[in-house]
Amino acid sequence: MRIKIACLLFLWFFFNATVFSQDKKQIQKPKLIIGIIIDQMRYDFIYRLWDKFDNNGFKRLINEGAFCKNAKYNYPITKYIISYATIATGSNPSMHGIISEDWYAPLYNRVINCIKDSTVSTLGGYYESGKYSPVKLLSSTITDELKISNKKKSKVISISMDPGPAVLSAGLIGNAAYWFDTETSNWITSSYYMKDIPLWITEFNRKKLPDVYLDRNWETLLPIQEYGDSTMDAGKYETGFHGLKVFPYDLKKLSSGHDKKNYALLKTTPFANTLVKDFAISAIVNEQLGKDDFTDMLYISFSSTEYINQSFGLNSVEMEDAYLRLDRDIKHLLDFIDGYLGKGNVLIFLTSSHGSSYNPQYLTDMGISKSFFNSSQAMALLKSYLNATYGTGDWIKHYSNLQIYLNDDLIKKSKLSTEAFQNDVVEFMMQFTGVVNVLSGKTIQNSSFSGDIFKKVQNLYNQKRSGDIVIILEPGCLEKKGLDINYSSPYNDDTHVPLIWYGWKIKNQTISRKIDMTDIAPTLSQILDISIPNACQGEPIMELFEK
Repeated sequence: MRIKIACLLFLWFFFNATVFSQDKKQIQKPKLIIGIIIDQMRYDFIYRLWDKFDNNGFKRLINEGAFCKNAKYNYPITKYIISYATIATGSNPSMHGIISEDWYAPLYNRVINCIKDSTVSTLGGYYESGKYSPVKLLSSTITDELKISNKKKSKVISISMDPGPAVLSAGLIGNAAYWFDTETSNWITSSYYMKDIPLWITEFNRKKLPDVYLDRNWETLLPIQEYGDSTMDAGKYETGFHGLKVFPYDLKKLSSGHDKKNYALLKTTPFANTLVKDFAISAIVNEQLGKDDFTDMLYISFSSTEYINQSFGLNSVEMEDAYLRLDRDIKHLLDFIDGYLGKGNVLIFLTSSHGSSYNPQYLTDMGISKSFFNSSQAMALLKSYLNATYGTGDWIKHYSNLQIYLNDDLIKKSKLSTEAFQNDVVEFMMQFTGVVNVLSGKTIQNSSFSGDIFKKVQNLYNQKRSGDIVIILEPGCLEKKGLDINYSSPYNDDTHVPLIWYGWKIKNQTISRKIDMTDIAPTLSQILDISIPNACQGEPIMELFEK
């Protein structure tokens, strides 16, 4: 009898210990994961503006979190839309398929946008503004795996001023992706995610916050003489707002059109970031993120720094002011999280979609002689050369982002060797100033590169979507097409970005070894005890798990 009682007691204790262990394990996961991604934030911006940051914004994240100081993207074209897919999937563009904003499809003889989807409709805004979805993404994302792991009980939401970051971050089965419609000034989504837009978004839109922000002046947060880390106001590298390059900016006047307000202007002001932050907080509250037993995920994209860089440049007073204001937006978000859910229940990672290169003219003025690569001129000369060499024909079907798409059908009909034709184009393009290497598709496919710039090209190259010729510019050289400058670069100024982990079980530390940006997704997978995305190429950042 005593033996039976002892056995029963043992089983009772074992059962309760198991349940307790399971419960304990369940609460080991964060209630909410927030990914904050800042567009075109160079790594050195953290230290350049350190003394001017508030103690509870960027400084709080670094002083209380884990700072990965050597985080890099490992491919040569760091367009922001590519990076969002990389962060979400843990794979390089060659695997997740988002090689650029668009690519040429020979089968259809047209250019394909990476997120446009004519089969879906807009919810909440102008009828063309919401026709986007993630269906061209080839890999699953960390959020997809999270929802699969618990039969879609976790909520996944992404927010951005632009549709690309929102759509790709939310993954293939996210609950919602929201972006800003410049036609109506509303936050909108597409029918890919839901049938009707939630009531709380309609109510948020009724506040008309974009009008509030565009009815004010943009003045410097600090006295302008304190912006010594920037070049003088109205620098010669700036294009500004229709040529206006001096503070203060009368946004009401600048955004006034003949028949309606120009809401697109908001993106080139720091108030776009504030609007995103306010909308994100509203999403957390109204969607009850982090309030049940299943981990939720929220992506927040701050993109005005990308637009400000394009109009004013890296060293402008406008850019410095934008980061000082963003620092305060992050402080407000962190304060809200601490009060609403508690720091210990929320895991935050902050990073950038890419850094940025200096304007070559600025480098030249500093004594480092650099030039632009004029792609329009180069393509015109290449077409003339091919016509003179092989006869008049449409030999080039498309050019974008330093990639040339050749007319394979015409090459074959002319009974030419594809490999020889590609090699001829390679040799011709090597003659241009600023070009350091040119690779053909055949070379990329048939070679095994490691540890250098060529390996980065392979990480970008997708045989079905990439061009037949890939151009690599020398360090400091940028592509210029008309008035547009492509700030993307395969070098450290653009690939090296900040990566900070904060909150749930994150101890304060500095991680100096090289971290590949594909490592974010598998790190989250290990934290959540779920499968890594199916094409993931990264590895968990094990220092985060050390006690």
